[in-house]
Parts: sequence; C-alpha cells; structure tokens
Amino acid sequence: MSRLIATALTVALLATAGCAGGSAPSPPTATAPAGDVPSSGIDVLFLSMMVAHTTETLEIVRLGRARATDAELRTLVAAIEVTEADELATMRRWLSEVGPSAQAAAARHDHSGHSDAPAGLARLRAAPADQVDRVLREVLGAHQRTAADLARAQVRAGVSERVRDLARRIERSRTAEVALMATPAAARR
Repeated sequence: MSRLIATALTVALLATAGCAGGSAPSPPTATAPAGDVPSSGIDVLFLSMMVAHTTETLEIVRLGRARATDAELRTLVAAIEVTEADELATMRRWLSEVGPSAQAAAARHDHSGHSDAPAGLARLRAAPADQVDRVLREVLGAHQRTAADLARAQVRAGVSERVRDLARRIERSRTAEVALMATPAAARR
C-alpha cells in the first residue's frame, strides 16, 4: 500500500504541476542562481507536498520518541525531528517568497488522499509497549520511503536549483534513515 501511495504521489508530482496553480514547468536550468525563487508549478507543488509530509513526520517522530524503548532508535528519531523541523522552516520560508498566489494555490492543494500518516499514527498509538519499536520502524520507514520517492521525482522534474538541491538532500537522508530502521541495532551487531 505504501509503495502504491508513493507511486501515485510521484506520478502526481510529475503530471500535475498545474494543480498548484502554476503553469507547466520549463526544463531545469543548469545555471539557476543559488537564491532562485521556486516559481514553477512543479517546485511549488513539491514544497507544499513536502510541508504537509514533513508536518506528519514530526507527529510520528514525536509520538515515537515518547514511546520507543530502543536507545539507538530514540536517538535516530530525535535527529530526524531536528533535521525535519529545520527543513520545514526552510520550505515554509521559500513558499512565502513565491508570493501570495502561489501560497494560496499550495494551501488549496488537498493532501488528504496522499498520506499514510494517519493510519500509521493510529498503529503507533495502539501498539503494545513490547511492539512499539517494530511498529515505529515500519510506520516511519514507509513514510520516509515516500519522502525519498517524492524527492527523486523533484530532482528529475524541478526547475529551481535550490529546491532540487533540497530534494537531493531529502532523498539521501530519508534513504539512509530507512536503511537504519530496516534492521534493529541488536541485529546489526
């Protein structure tokens, strides 16, 4: 199911640049300035989707950190929280730079059908204490795979070089997190 959601989001990101209110993206430029404003529909759509996704990630990690028992998992989750809170602030700032019409279009985009987070949060809340670590790895792992998939799509289709750079970092970090969560620390030793 998670793979299906990720595929649907990737297709949506690539195929519906106009759903964020912008025009179809122009081809990426290799010489875009580092401070370029993300003004294409595809860049604004990616940022708005990642703001929603990252907000959900923060909900998952805060609940997970409060319930997890594995010390290494708790450390990883705390690091994810710090990293993603910083990224969230950056993405919100960049959306504010785009202007009111792009912000309004991003706000109108309905993310409710794109997310596995509500079901994952429910699973995590309901997990018995002796299963929390496993459930957290599964829920957060699936959620972070979706973020990596979205970021890969943005790297291929994005116009703003600074948004594409953020997407590259997101793809690398989420992929590494998924790998760390795939195997419990005890099994790695």
